[in-house]
Amino acid sequence: MLIVGLTGGIGCGKSTVADLFSQLEVPVVDADIIARNLVAPGQPALLAIEELFGPRLIGADGNLDRAALKRIIFGCPEKKRQLETLLHPLIYHTIRLEIERLAGQKT
Repeated sequence: MLIVGLTGGIGCGKSTVADLFSQLEVPVVDADIIARNLVAPGQPALLAIEELFGPRLIGADGNLDRAALKRIIFGCPEKKRQLETLLHPLIYHTIRLEIERLAGQKT
């Protein structure tokens, strides 16, 4: 199975290319979607973020207050590093699992 990684800055066309792949029925594993799912209400990563940065980041609906988190991490490089140390391994692990699942579907 050929694996292609799309990288680049904001607005460079990653989503457009991913959409084109999807239209061609090429599986797409999106790290941004994985990251959002990892911090959904009740998920362990969200609970870990709450432990690291406090309950003020969790809205009344149980969702992560992304704007508040951005203010914290972009104002403090150490806090950003802490968040990345928490989330990146989980994201990479989930990507690997998804690739393995997709590879297992190919016959």
